[in-house]
Amino acid sequence: MEILVIDGQGGGMGRGIVSEVRKRFPQASIRAVGTNSIATGNMRKAGADISATGENAVVVGARNADYILGPIGIVIADALYGEITPTMALAVSQCRAKRILIPVNHCDNLVAGVKQLPMGQLIQEAVALIEA
Repeated sequence: MEILVIDGQGGGMGRGIVSEVRKRFPQASIRAVGTNSIATGNMRKAGADISATGENAVVVGARNADYILGPIGIVIADALYGEITPTMALAVSQCRAKRILIPVNHCDNLVAGVKQLPMGQLIQEAVALIEA
């Protein structure tokens, strides 16, 4: 099972996702892609098998993933304070992978009907959607 985790900013959410996936699915291959080197480094420290940074890493990673996890902004051009390029959003949106998106109300993108939950609980619920 190929899991792609995408995050930006400081990579805190991505770090939590990688850690939870590693705990629940130790056999999974986890690729972490950060929109910047800090996010990438934090996900690598959490246990990602492969890590890379930037737009092309998202495009290539999305091609081979079975699941993609990250904040909802990874499918919205210019989200994460401009760190998600239109090319990144398109690659994630059009790939064959199942996308598991964590609702985060930032950057003028608000998700209606979603309970305000602690990030840790959102991550656990997201990882629980992966079919072993």
